[in-house]
Amino acid sequence: MSLPDLHQAEAIPTAAQNDLNRILQDGDLFRYTATSDAPVSLLERDFAQMMGSTYALAVSSCSAALFLSLKALDLPAEARVLIPGFTFAAVPSAVIHAGCRPVLCEVADNYRINVDDFAEKLPSVQAVIISHMRGHTSDMDAILTLCADADIPVIEDAAHSLGTLWHGRKIGTLGKIGCFSFQSYKMINAGEGGILITDDADLVARAIIMSGAYEHNWKKHAALHSAFARWQNQLPLYNLRMSNLAAAVIRPQLAELPRRTSDGLRNHDYVAARLSRTDRIDVPAPLAPETRAPDSIQFNLIGMSDNAVAQFAQTAADMGVKVQVFGMSDDNARAFWNWQFIPDLPDLPQTRAMLMRACDVRLPVQLSLDQLDAVCAVLLKALDHATKEAAA
Repeated sequence: MSLPDLHQAEAIPTAAQNDLNRILQDGDLFRYTATSDAPVSLLERDFAQMMGSTYALAVSSCSAALFLSLKALDLPAEARVLIPGFTFAAVPSAVIHAGCRPVLCEVADNYRINVDDFAEKLPSVQAVIISHMRGHTSDMDAILTLCADADIPVIEDAAHSLGTLWHGRKIGTLGKIGCFSFQSYKMINAGEGGILITDDADLVARAIIMSGAYEHNWKKHAALHSAFARWQNQLPLYNLRMSNLAAAVIRPQLAELPRRTSDGLRNHDYVAARLSRTDRIDVPAPLAPETRAPDSIQFNLIGMSDNAVAQFAQTAADMGVKVQVFGMSDDNARAFWNWQFIPDLPDLPQTRAMLMRACDVRLPVQLSLDQLDAVCAVLLKALDHATKEAAA
């Protein structure tokens, strides 16, 4: 079996083509041109219904959603925001763009937040962003209890977790705000795009105005008009809107999410079982309340030197499978020590050690079992080569 392209997404459903053709014919690209039922508005309605949330706001990216969430919380200047040390650089960037200061906490070998370190740092912050990085859910029972007791709002960065459940509840609905991504390597692909959800009318009104609902365009949103009226002309505009083209690509994919979630979990668990037969690879298990929706797999290399880890990644790449070792490059945007834009960047020894052995491989949901076997064969052969080279 030839190796699949691990960076190829599923085709966009044909249901999107009619809407896209109409938009291209009449040039209806701007979400606020129509008085009602613009593709972006329909996406917000459908996404909120799918998630069981009251309000949704579609924007240009998940980073934009995180930024607007922080601004909508109306935090004080230089507010401290607690984030995990294992996330994408866009998360601390959104914190800084919002005029706040990132505070990093440790992450364990299972890619989840170290709750003890989280609890120790929580009294010093005014807000929390929980990144469910690569779809791995931290102990949200403990985290939400700690934050509720301290009256600290929780934003969920669920960019990698659309379709994931915690005690049967949808990730992104546990905190005050949930933020999702529609970037190409996510479960729903629009190239770029994001959305936030909340049940707080006043909060979403602020976010909508700041997203770029100038003058009276906020009247085209489903939130309470009384919530908007008090913020008219009181907030800056950042123009982070989604276009109708992106929404037309996204909406038909919502119906595909249950099937993609199921296929992604099947693929992940199939590969995890095969890789776990060697004592050199550890695939962390989900926490008990967690039902995952993965489109990639992460695993830790055990008992291997830096040189052997680098040899493994290089051999796999030479054989056609890209393996990202998060900590083994000078520019990986998921390695916290590369976030040099953060003042007083701390060291997180537990997180650093994990990132030096944590591997990441994409597993697009459309792969067949034969294609998964081909990927596993490459990974295991590369691992065997690297360990023999190290022994020699």
